[in-house]
Amino acid sequence: MSGLTTLGEAALGLVLLLGIFQSGCSLRFEVKDESNKTCILADLSVYFTVDYKMADTKTGKSNFTLPNTAVLDNSSSCGVKNGSAVPLLAIVFDSGNVLSMNFTKTDTDYKVDQLMFTYNLSNPVLFPGSTENGTKQVASSNTEMSAHTNKYYQCSNPHLIRMGNANVTFHNVKLEAYLNGNNYSKDVDVCKEDVTPTVTPTVAPTTPPVNPKTPDTGNYRVNGTSGAACILAKMGLQLNITYKKKDGKEASFRFNIDPKLVTVSGSCSNTSALLRLSSDNLALLFTFTLNTTANKFYLGRVSLNTSVPDAAEPNFVVDSGSLSFLETATHKSYKCNTKETLKITDKFSMDTYSLHVQAFDVEENKFGPAVECADDQNGMLVPIVVGAALAGLVLIVLIAYLIGRKRSHAGYQTI
Repeated sequence: MSGLTTLGEAALGLVLLLGIFQSGCSLRFEVKDESNKTCILADLSVYFTVDYKMADTKTGKSNFTLPNTAVLDNSSSCGVKNGSAVPLLAIVFDSGNVLSMNFTKTDTDYKVDQLMFTYNLSNPVLFPGSTENGTKQVASSNTEMSAHTNKYYQCSNPHLIRMGNANVTFHNVKLEAYLNGNNYSKDVDVCKEDVTPTVTPTVAPTTPPVNPKTPDTGNYRVNGTSGAACILAKMGLQLNITYKKKDGKEASFRFNIDPKLVTVSGSCSNTSALLRLSSDNLALLFTFTLNTTANKFYLGRVSLNTSVPDAAEPNFVVDSGSLSFLETATHKSYKCNTKETLKITDKFSMDTYSLHVQAFDVEENKFGPAVECADDQNGMLVPIVVGAALAGLVLIVLIAYLIGRKRSHAGYQTI
């Protein structure tokens, strides 16, 4: 399930996991030239995480989304530079915050050449207690947002871009530059986070055994922006999928996650933490949510993207965001040595083995005090009851022996 990590990174972007990404509502922006021809068309949702300085050397963390009030900035343009079109999409929101994208192209494709984010530290709502004033700008030329000419770029899952003290996560994105018309092209290029496997997962045999062996236990870790762990997970994972075969019959596909074959990635914000396990043909995302009112965290979302041998529809995709598994108080960890089945949907469930997990408030990169699952507690109950019964039996025998001796002595009198 090391692959979980890989998924995680994209996942980070995956802030999917949080209710923020559950809305699926994107904002549309359109840049036109002087002849009213569209050169950039974009539908997107964006989630920001920014670290900033506070008093007493403290670091604040601000989390916010691109609001519905965001509009095109006047700097947006289909402009021309050195004889080549260099479109710019700039979005302004909340008094001085600007998110902008510069596009470049070749004969075969185009890309977001540079992403820039300018944020206003003087805004007390977004940056309460900030000791800095004015605006600050961060940028990245490693956006991995590109598509072939006459195709639009699409990324439904979270796509994270790190820029110094700021993380920008895109999701539910549809984007195209250098359009031929005034609407999106018919064909699409999807981001790596949305890629659906086209071959049998390397983590599963072509002909899966009916009852595969107990999965190996993997150790997975996701670090926060400070470099310290924000998710720790130790578990063996077995995935159970119900599907229809090419002949129309229903079948089951069960396979283990091999920790040695997966990549681990993810990200964390104040109220959500993403763990992603991925390989060439598998993407498994866990989203943990923090309930700040109840001071508890839980597994609130699971997404799976894989393929199934001999299925009528080989691509198997599940995204369930209404879960409440593994609920545990903050600063503590959840532990379950016993096999535990998590039913994600009617067609997909996971069996966990030797599970130990903690999200948020991880101290010194170690698990907090463990809260054991009900099955483990019941398992401990049997030896406790048996031990108590044996102790009670020994006590009864001892009391009977003492009473017997006392009566025996009472039968003799001194002459």
